[in-house]
Amino acid sequence: MNSPIIYVVSDSVGETAELVTKAAISQFNGSGMTLKRFPYVEDKEHIEEVLSLAALDKGMVAFTLVKPEMRTYMKVQAEKEGILAVDLIGPIIDEIQAFSGKTPLFEPGLVRKLDEDYFKKIEAIEFAVKYDDGRDPRGILKADIVLIGVSRTSKTPLSQYLAHKRIKVANVPLVPEVDPPEELYKVPKERCFGLKISPEKLNHIRRERLISLGLNDQASYANIDRIKEELTFFEQVVGKINCPIIDVTNKAVEETANVILNYIYKGRA
Repeated sequence: MNSPIIYVVSDSVGETAELVTKAAISQFNGSGMTLKRFPYVEDKEHIEEVLSLAALDKGMVAFTLVKPEMRTYMKVQAEKEGILAVDLIGPIIDEIQAFSGKTPLFEPGLVRKLDEDYFKKIEAIEFAVKYDDGRDPRGILKADIVLIGVSRTSKTPLSQYLAHKRIKVANVPLVPEVDPPEELYKVPKERCFGLKISPEKLNHIRRERLISLGLNDQASYANIDRIKEELTFFEQVVGKINCPIIDVTNKAVEETANVILNYIYKGRA
């Protein structure tokens, strides 16, 4: 039996339609279903084209078309073709209209135009990449948050996780042989977070990292004395800044992020 095919049809990019459909499919563990996404379906001829393809595949259609005439046309034509077509957005638009007494704009793609959070998230992700691992100290003063720690304390994944929360993060690696950038001491201490870890845990993480790279796990990078030297230097730097310190020894990235977010939101309260 061929895998079921679902045509995801939208008058915009189709992100909403695809996300909702994937959420529904997840309840069936995927079940080998195939999605075919058709964005920018804006006229009746395009609808007819998509339905003819769906008919050949014996597929169903999940659609987000905001214009009433297009929704109606999709339903009528799908019924004529004997194709199951599910309207993902029309019913809730109609209900909100009845509930609020307001008239919808019926303009495709507005969610992307109005969703400032989306653009803030993209901006924060790009920021985290640009100012990752101390590659450009100028980012330290531009950041909402600065993460400080020795190598392998999850600075980069934590930066990316927080970026998805629309927070601009710069991170700075600390190495005893290299003076921290001057910008680090100009940032308000409440915007800096030191990431602390136990020597034993860090030793294990670094050894595993070296092995994964096909290198000798006895290199100085994973030497316990070297690690203790780095952590002592870390303590000196964060002590000078007097910023909050988070012990990440047994914390997942999400847990550390929540600690930081709670700290930020309490400071804004």
